[in-house]
Amino acid sequence: MKEVRVVSADGEQLGILPIKDALRLAREKDLDLVEVAPTARPPVCKIMDYGKYRYEQSRREREARKRQKVVDIKEIRLTPKIETHDLQVKIKQALKFLASGDKVKVSVRFRGREIVHADLGKKLLMQLYEAVQEKATLEREPKVEGRNMIMILSAKQE
Repeated sequence: MKEVRVVSADGEQLGILPIKDALRLAREKDLDLVEVAPTARPPVCKIMDYGKYRYEQSRREREARKRQKVVDIKEIRLTPKIETHDLQVKIKQALKFLASGDKVKVSVRFRGREIVHADLGKKLLMQLYEAVQEKATLEREPKVEGRNMIMILSAKQE
């Protein structure tokens, strides 16, 4: 016969009992026998109101979801022939994204035969990274993927 460790509704240890006895105890108190630690040896069961237990559990999950921050990946697109002022605008945009805790994917799109000058794209990406270096960490080095060169930045943890 299988046995379980039983805990009463007020948290008092009732010891290790056969399942039948534990269920009888729960029925006498008009409560349910809820398995709270199935992996323990022997499993731990608590005498409680199951409906109230499920409600408390869902409330805790909702609170946890509220507290966690969803990290988005924002993209900034550049071209190898970008003007300096336009690059400054993109740097400001990247800083804004990083400040809000998002990751930033910076991509340089090569069109036509510009791809032979991939070194210009890498230089441009490194220039942007150096401008945001205090606020960002380089998560992924600049790398050519098809006709794009991509770099990923993430916000520095204080």
